Amino acid sequence: MPRGTRVHAPGNPILADGYYSTDPAPVVIGDTLWILAGRDEAPADVNDFVMKEWQLLSTQDPVSGDWVHYPAIARPETVFAWAEPARAYAGQIVQARDGRLYLYAPVVEKGSDAEDRFAIGVAVADSPTGPWRDAHPSGPIVSQRVPVRNDIQNIDPTVLIDDDGRVYLYWGTFGELRRIELARDMVTPIGPERRITGLTGFFEAPWIMKRRGVYYMLYAGNTAGPGSDCTPAIYHACIAYGTAPSPMGPWTYRGVVLKPVSSTTSHPGAVDFKGRWYLAYHTADAVGGGHFRRSVAIDPMLFDDSVTPAAILPVVATQRARPAPLPSRNIAGAATVEASNEPVPVRYWLAALNDGIVRANPLPPDMWGSRAGPARQWIAYRWDAPVTLDGARVRFWADQPAGSRTGIAPPKRWWLEYWDRGWKRARRARGFGTGVDGVQSASFARVTTRCLRAVFATAGDARGHAGVAVQEWEALAPHLQAVAARDPAAPSAPPCG
Repeated sequence: MPRGTRVHAPGNPILADGYYSTDPAPVVIGDTLWILAGRDEAPADVNDFVMKEWQLLSTQDPVSGDWVHYPAIARPETVFAWAEPARAYAGQIVQARDGRLYLYAPVVEKGSDAEDRFAIGVAVADSPTGPWRDAHPSGPIVSQRVPVRNDIQNIDPTVLIDDDGRVYLYWGTFGELRRIELARDMVTPIGPERRITGLTGFFEAPWIMKRRGVYYMLYAGNTAGPGSDCTPAIYHACIAYGTAPSPMGPWTYRGVVLKPVSSTTSHPGAVDFKGRWYLAYHTADAVGGGHFRRSVAIDPMLFDDSVTPAAILPVVATQRARPAPLPSRNIAGAATVEASNEPVPVRYWLAALNDGIVRANPLPPDMWGSRAGPARQWIAYRWDAPVTLDGARVRFWADQPAGSRTGIAPPKRWWLEYWDRGWKRARRARGFGTGVDGVQSASFARVTTRCLRAVFATAGDARGHAGVAVQEWEALAPHLQAVAARDPAAPSAPPCG
């Protein structure tokens, strides 16, 4: 077995120093919990999945935080002669009844004439660290051509070996979930390919498991909107689940296991290890992390056995203890946020305004934004008690040039108002640039207030007005101070007026 590197993780994510891990797939082999993961290698300003290899983490006790890291245990092109390099997407290792290990991996098939060339291959090994060899050298077991023609993207495989020895493969993405039975050789598809329904908001990343006779399907869900139990923004995903009385279904949606995390994607992997269930997932919480630089986390997963079928209780996502925040003039993190266009369009996320994160190449949920018009819009902060302010900083985003009346453009101008028995415009105001290539600063005469709002005059004319978008809005106190971020579970600050 290749030598691994010992890692102590005092909390999530497990790897936190810039070596990224993603799409966790836990498996118990003997007395050890292993997690298969991909590796994100995208630069900070690249919005694409740059994933060339798989890696492993192992532990005898997840609670201890002691892990062994095995990097680069396999690459698509070294395992499958028919696969192109890179795109080592979410796979899963399962242990067959004969003790051998099988890796189900989505890779890109070279030389294929399929519209989408993602396909699922199967590799076999005697150890999770390999060496892995192709168990079906003639090609993939699932693609847009085999075992029957389909028109979906064939990724995210998950496999269940049932108590009777029958083997079931599930896979899919973009709202399409499929199932097929495999022969006991773990490789050969038998019977028809079936489409699975009943799992509300299914987007991708299925994970099949069985507990006390009930079949559970965890998945990345994307039912978005202000009233959704999953996520307010379409780019983000929750981890939802459904149950069924058999591997064939019927499947019934049961709820949300994990709310959206810091990465837009979410990927579940659940396992019973030494009598305790754990949920593995990924976040953007590592140093330098992002939506394409994700890191594996793991937390306990509990069940409510007082109901039938037993319900999965919401998992609390934990993080490593963080140092106390450095003193700062920016006190926006302690405020409640609101906007003139609530409910905010599902592309955007109001909570992004004061999360302290500005990305090199943001996705829509990394900002607050609006659709076209009206001519004047605003965003506002409310604090629990009066605060003293004399400045602000804004980071705009746009996909259209200044002056455009369509899409998202920089505002024509903006200003600040504070609450004092009514909204009043900040005096002696300076700055207020509208560029999108950096932070736009503003200063004004010191005020003490409980509410501050930024008002935007949007670009356009009588035929229409562009929308506006803000990645981050800082509210600045005159002096440095220690400010704790507002607890998302805390009640909102009272409205002004």
